[in-house]
Amino acid sequence: MEGVREPVLDAKSQVTNQLVDFQWKLGMAVSSDSCRSLKYPYVAVMLKVADHSGQIKNKSFEMTIPQFQFFFLISTDNSRKLLQLLKLC
Repeated sequence: MEGVREPVLDAKSQVTNQLVDFQWKLGMAVSSDSCRSLKYPYVAVMLKVADHSGQIKNKSFEMTIPQFQFFFLISTDNSRKLLQLLKLC
């Protein structure tokens, strides 16, 4: 995607938060109080993240299907790069 830069991972990078749990579910809203017709699927994402002190915080948000696909692609690609980096150390 144009205009989006990937984070750079190197041996000096310091992790400040740790992903504890990742859940997602596909949903489809058909109507709401403010809109008669909602016919687009969405992905609800729920994250549990531990900060540097170990306190766990819940984060949740919704994305469109294309947003989730891009998010997942970037996340797995960065994880793969990090694993490759760790193999070099």
